[in-house]
Amino acid sequence: MAETMEATSDDTREIRIAHSPDSDDAFMFYALTQGLLDDSGLDIEHRLEDIETLNQAAFEGTYEITALSVHAYAFLHDRYALMPSGASFGDGYGPVVVAREPCSREDLAGTTVAVPGKLTTAFLALQLWQPEVRPLFVPFDRIFETVHRGDAEAGVVIHEGQLTWGDEGLASVMDLGVWWQEETGGPLPLGANGIRKDLPADLQSRLCGLLRSSIDYALEHRQEALGYAIRYARDLEQDPQRSDRFVGMYVNEWTRDYGEAGRRAVQLLLDRGHQAGLLPARVTAEFVDPS
Repeated sequence: MAETMEATSDDTREIRIAHSPDSDDAFMFYALTQGLLDDSGLDIEHRLEDIETLNQAAFEGTYEITALSVHAYAFLHDRYALMPSGASFGDGYGPVVVAREPCSREDLAGTTVAVPGKLTTAFLALQLWQPEVRPLFVPFDRIFETVHRGDAEAGVVIHEGQLTWGDEGLASVMDLGVWWQEETGGPLPLGANGIRKDLPADLQSRLCGLLRSSIDYALEHRQEALGYAIRYARDLEQDPQRSDRFVGMYVNEWTRDYGEAGRRAVQLLLDRGHQAGLLPARVTAEFVDPS
């Protein structure tokens, strides 16, 4: 396990926070990155990496706070606890399976499907939906080109690609968030923020409180935070309306606090993954309470 960071010479403690370089994460971390909250005694450094890179870095405990796929958390629960805020839920929407031509779940059995990482929740949901695919792991921003080139019969798109796949001339096979809601009646938990369990308990609670305050600030100062977040919107940077829609999909009341329903949804996904033989052990989700 990575060693806990020591206090710096001026009595501040270094905290490294890592998240994805996309507009919803930028939106929720806006107040914290821009010095709008009381972070006295803390030297907060932000790192931006794609989600699969963060999933892999978490095995080394690289960051005190890190975005994680819920899928990856099943393998990291001994090192990280879940913060009670900052989650991404697909409430009737989520990663989209796309193909060059319309097809069905049955058509994809035995075919190659491009997925944005082995530990992404998109991959876990895909396997639960159609367990007989052959995955081809590629970076999330290369899914479209991989499908167009014919290296895969289909692909699973995440982030802003969930809104832009039609611009690529592709067909939607299934929105996995829609499928999950039909299966379970609840939202699909996609991403979470993990906090290293070797940090002192009071520091864990304080950091959880800061994240919630940052989300609250963004929701209460929406246009201000959107103005900052849109620079991370990639294909949506020139489309403020769709950028606003995307942020609204993944920064909302679910993000502010899981609530009992959100926590049950996380546990249900972990249980379903274990029951399907996709996760090696049953994991009980562990949450930290904020201060």
